[in-house]
Amino acid sequence: MRDAAVATQMIDDDRVRVTRFDFEPGAETGWHTHGYDYVITAVTDCHMALEEPGCDTRQVLVPAGDSYRRMRGIEHNVINDSDAKMSFVEVELK
Repeated sequence: MRDAAVATQMIDDDRVRVTRFDFEPGAETGWHTHGYDYVITAVTDCHMALEEPGCDTRQVLVPAGDSYRRMRGIEHNVINDSDAKMSFVEVELK
């Protein structure tokens, strides 16, 4: 069993939810499904292992300062796949 990433809610209002996720090496979010479209911005280099339904785990690198967006309905588990701490900020669009 992996340690859990630490989720810190920064904003949660009628328009957006902003959460910072901090991962020790090997920590994970746990399986979850996104209820909103969202944007991730990497605070550190994020070497992620993404577990997705019906797929093998895939490795993704999001360099510090880079962002990406995805649509609601995404189901996955995000794992820090490096020996360094990893952090990103997620903005969910309500």
